[in-house]
Parts: sequence; structure tokens; C-alpha cells
Amino acid sequence: MTPPILLTPGPLTTSARTRHAMREDWGSWDERFNQLTAGVCEQLLAIINGAASHHCVPLQGSGTFAVEAAIGTLVPRNGNVLVLINGAYGKRLATICEVLGRSFTAFETAENEPITAADVDRLLQADESITHVTLIHCETSTGILNPLASIAQVVKNHGKRLIIDAMSSFGAIAIDACEVPFDALIAASGKCLEGVPGMGFVFAEKHALAASQGNCHSLALDLFDQHSYMARTGQWRFTPPTHVVAALHEALVQYAEEGGQPSRHQRYANNCQALLEGMAELGLRSFLPAAFQAPIIVTFHAPQDPHYQFKAFYERVKAKGFILYPGKLTQVETFRIGCIGHIDATDIRAAVTAIAEALHAMHINLSLPGSPV
Repeated sequence: MTPPILLTPGPLTTSARTRHAMREDWGSWDERFNQLTAGVCEQLLAIINGAASHHCVPLQGSGTFAVEAAIGTLVPRNGNVLVLINGAYGKRLATICEVLGRSFTAFETAENEPITAADVDRLLQADESITHVTLIHCETSTGILNPLASIAQVVKNHGKRLIIDAMSSFGAIAIDACEVPFDALIAASGKCLEGVPGMGFVFAEKHALAASQGNCHSLALDLFDQHSYMARTGQWRFTPPTHVVAALHEALVQYAEEGGQPSRHQRYANNCQALLEGMAELGLRSFLPAAFQAPIIVTFHAPQDPHYQFKAFYERVKAKGFILYPGKLTQVETFRIGCIGHIDATDIRAAVTAIAEALHAMHINLSLPGSPV
């Protein structure tokens, strides 16, 4: 049976080469594995041009583990965080701050409106006690892209520290650590690098990481200790996700073969354009204006027809070989389709055909009043 194509923001469809890389078992203290880890970190730093300014600290677990580790390690216990929110993952950052006992101020815009540098400038002028700012670069709950470069410059101008959740953008959307100032940028193995899930990583500014000893609330999530131990021994502190690291190493080889970030971005942009055009022909409208849409995942308004139920729709499309994603908005009913993974525009067009057939089989009328057209 042919496995379905995952049109999700991660886990996502991987190549046969990446899956094959997980067939070998590795000793967690073996020198070959230590070299594999070091090579992966070196390649990751190169993507952001960050070797001179940042350390790459890998961490077991999903991306959220790495986000919590970055907040817990780099924000001192008397710090005050400005959390910028325009979706579910910004809200999760606020929850992390609350659970960790870090003071924070939440600033929230509508889910279809990007945070602006002017917003941040005004907020930092109004509250000098803020020490750190957190930003979701690409908010996966909608696919909106926030203006990282301009916000980072405002944060720097105010002498504050920036922590970036780049989970859904890293590897596809250009970020240069020499041009965009930040204390931490967080990503994971199972997104635009097209590895498998199970490993997060934090690009931590060297001076900020060196000053963070004793901040962390957790033994396992302490990035200072993780980096110190790895720098001293070459080994992970605790059992590493060996097969995930091996898969990511192979995925990075393919990333370079494809042409790196510019080529990865172009393929995803082509996927996104094919998706938007195909869905528009069906009469399904995307949630975001084109100007704010990242080529990562697209949110679509659900049909207004009473015959429509997401679960039934999902199962029909799945039967045709494609896995979709439910919506994550609270105000309107939506569903999401990812543009990332080891797929191309041909796969996207086949998915649109499957969606059209599923809606037809469900007797969905997309021309009903109130239906997005």
C-alpha cells in the first residue's frame, strides 16, 4: 500500500533516502555518532550564517521542547517577556511563560494581521521593564508571515533581547544571523529541512548563552548545560534521538543538493501557488491575504454547506492518498493544507483533484450563500 502524502506542517512527507537513513542503529557515545551530531550542527549554523555569533544546541523532543528550553534558559527568572501573538503558537509561548513563572505581557492582533515593527516600538517605549521579546516568524495556525527583520531591528534599538520561534520557516525563508539580531532562533528537524520529528535545536547567541547559567527551571531542558556538556565531551547529556539525527543528516545532504534555502523556498512557493490557484478554481477561498501568506501552510475557509463535516471530508481525501490538517482558528471554521515536505506542484495538483472529488461525493454546494468564493 502506497503511504499517503502528508499535506501538513510536520510531520511531513520525507524522501526514501531520509527514511533509509534510519535503518542503521547508532551507539549514543560512539565517536561516529558524535561526529554525525557535530556535522549536523555545523550545517544548521551555516544555513543562518551563524557560526561566528551563535551556538547550535540540539535537544531531544518536539519543537515545543526547544521553545520551552529557550525561554527557560535565556530569560532570567526576574525577566519580563513581551509575547507577540497572532495565532495559536503565540498563545502557546504565553502559556510557557506562565508555567515557567516568567513575567510577561501579551500583545495580540487578529489572526489575519501581522505584528508590525511599529507595534513593537510602541510597546517597548511604554514599558521599559521588558527584557525579552518573543515572536513567531511564521504562525502555523494560519500560515501568516510576520516581518522578522524590521521587528528585530526595533528590539535591538531598544536594547532588548529577541527570541524567535522559526519552527515553520527555518530552512525555507531566508534568515541571516549577521543581519537579523537575535538571542535565540528555534527550529526542529521535522519541518522545512524535511527530516523526521524528534529533535529541536536552538541557535543561541554565544554571550547570551554564556550568561544563562542557573536560569533554567529544568535539568533536561537546560540549554547551558546541554551545550557545555556537548562542547566538553562531544556527546549528548542524555539518550539522543540517534535515528532522528541520522535522518536529519541525510535530509541536509539532500537540502544542499537541491540548492539550499533559495531552491527549497522556490519549490514551496511553486507548491503554494499551485494550491491557491487550484482551490480558487474549486471555489474555496484562503483565509489570509496574499501579501501575508507564507509558502508553508495555507488556511482555507470551510464550505458553508450543511453536508460538510471536516472528519468525513478528511477521510475521503485520505482514501485518495492525501492527509490534510484541521483548522486551528476559533472564530471561523477552516482547514489547512501544507506546502512543505518532499512534494512538488504535481503532488499539489493531484491533491486538489482529490479534494474536488471528495466534495462532489459529499454533495457540497460551494455556491451557497455565505460560502467563500
